[in-house]
Amino acid sequence: MEQKAYYHLPGLFEFYDLYKVFLPLFREHREYFYDWCEIGSVYGAPCDCIWGGGRVGFGDADPGEVLALMKEYGISARLTFSNSLLKKEHLADRKCNALCAMFENSGDVPGGVIVTSDLLLEYLREKYPGFYFVSSTTKVLTDVRDCVKELDREEFRYVVPDFRLNKVLTECGLTEAQKAKVEFLCNECCWFDCYDRKNCYENVSRKSLGENVADHVCVSPDAAKGYRFSDAMKNPGFIGIRDIQETYLPKGFRHFKIEGRGLGSAIVLEFLLYYMTKPEYQLKVREEIYLDSMLDIF
Repeated sequence: MEQKAYYHLPGLFEFYDLYKVFLPLFREHREYFYDWCEIGSVYGAPCDCIWGGGRVGFGDADPGEVLALMKEYGISARLTFSNSLLKKEHLADRKCNALCAMFENSGDVPGGVIVTSDLLLEYLREKYPGFYFVSSTTKVLTDVRDCVKELDREEFRYVVPDFRLNKVLTECGLTEAQKAKVEFLCNECCWFDCYDRKNCYENVSRKSLGENVADHVCVSPDAAKGYRFSDAMKNPGFIGIRDIQETYLPKGFRHFKIEGRGLGSAIVLEFLLYYMTKPEYQLKVREEIYLDSMLDIF
């Protein structure tokens, strides 16, 4: 039996309109897409969530409609609550708690929460036991030993290491149980030699808390260019579809995260085409979404 790759896709709230068009195509025309891949989850957070992290939230889709869409297609909805600077008083936030109450029991497929803060993790485990939990890449776990310790924590179903461990972890003798929990960040465009990544994420956490802080100044030599998928493909940590098929799946790794919450629908569509769509159908899928959806999503 061929092993499946499970993609965890960006923009649960941010790109709701895109998924409202893409998911029917994925279900009704499965022949357009690789049979060795599935959608493991869609992750994101609405704007103005103080528990949010990773990216400053801008999603404005109605949570009820978002949840209904995920239920309809049997896809796990993950809340990205990866703020690293939360204090006890933040745990009472009404908006974030209301979202948890809504998404905890999301039908036949359990919902998840991506977390950085252990304080939030313990609160959620006690108050919303229906969730599973994902250790966020915003922890910036660049040491293999730290990553292995994280994989051995029973609280987490999945762990997203820093992208600079993508190749290292395939060669370090992980157990099958540990491999089952690794979720690789495939398409990171961040400078591979970045020494300031953790501070960048902390800046986002402060903004999510409403602090009036200046934008973090990226230390990458190419920061002014912004995200370019073509540049991400040249990154030493990049994981492409051939890597997934020929290296990661044969070695027992199944879970792959696609970044992109801070990007536009057009570039996220390119990720869906590259990672999931057979080359001979990519133009057709692009046309279906651009021309036939009649939605102003780009």
